[in-house]
Amino acid sequence: MAQTNDIAIDLGTSNVIIYMKGKGIVFREPCVVAVDRETNNIIAFGLEAYRMIGRTPANVNIIRPLAQGEMLDFELTSAILRFFVTSVIGKHIIARPRAVMAVPSGVKDMEKKALISSMFEAGIRRTQLMDKNIAAALGAQLNFLGSYGSLVVDISAGCTDLAVLYNSSVSVISSVHIGGDHFDDAIIRYLRKKYNMLIGERTAEQIKITLGGAVRRDPVVVMDITGRNLISGLPKTMSIDSDEIYEAMLDQVNELIEAVQVVVERTPPQLASDIFDSGVTLTGGGALIYGLAEAIGDALNIPCQVAPDARDCVVLGCARVLTDPSGMRHLLANS
Repeated sequence: MAQTNDIAIDLGTSNVIIYMKGKGIVFREPCVVAVDRETNNIIAFGLEAYRMIGRTPANVNIIRPLAQGEMLDFELTSAILRFFVTSVIGKHIIARPRAVMAVPSGVKDMEKKALISSMFEAGIRRTQLMDKNIAAALGAQLNFLGSYGSLVVDISAGCTDLAVLYNSSVSVISSVHIGGDHFDDAIIRYLRKKYNMLIGERTAEQIKITLGGAVRRDPVVVMDITGRNLISGLPKTMSIDSDEIYEAMLDQVNELIEAVQVVVERTPPQLASDIFDSGVTLTGGGALIYGLAEAIGDALNIPCQVAPDARDCVVLGCARVLTDPSGMRHLLANS
């Protein structure tokens, strides 16, 4: 049974990541659930459900209850959270741990309160919520607790949250529906339109990781992929290269660059000056797209860098609060 150590949680649209005080990151699984269509009973959670994508019988639905930075199915989200948290902390009757949790920016206040109740049912004594942008900046070790401005761009699966932080608070904030899933969809559409080939989500994600980029790869990388020919209906294997996938992703990259530019233009002059000095910091899984920081920096003539441990910045930011709860209490939401 797990010890009653306090935990930090990043409830993301793609993955749920849990950090345990004194142990580091102890849990990382996809935020996916498999449901029986006829009975609505849950068949599998997390990685087990994710492995079923594209391989399920007709009576099984694979559902992502969080998408586009919003909660699409509260009951399933609560069930996933209870299952994951219980699997990490075990069952505690007397000594219950506490939690600091960051949730997607589009989750409403009533949904946040209900999630806190679900955490209590899972064995958490007290759950405090943290703004995702502040958590990402903390995890990226940005200097925003004083009078210096920082711009953090957190690129998750469903959306991208942009925030200018200053004096421990958010000065300018924006959210756009561009994320890792949108790049996957762009690749699927490109191959369907150009080659009449249909591929699945998991294949598209692997193509994005292996071939995708916000700038052209040098040298060009080639990969064999398998999908279904939409004309014959039969399986088809072909080779594609990184230049093609760069073209497929270009529109989404340009939209992301434009979103960063809009936030910079809305930033007060003094804070904008700080950003031009320190640059833009990318966090989240989408920050790892090949050449994305380079593309943003070149387009806007602003330094741009990917944070260390970019995928884990949000949960690491929540974890920093666990180490100094009194000194960082002002960074938590009033919940």
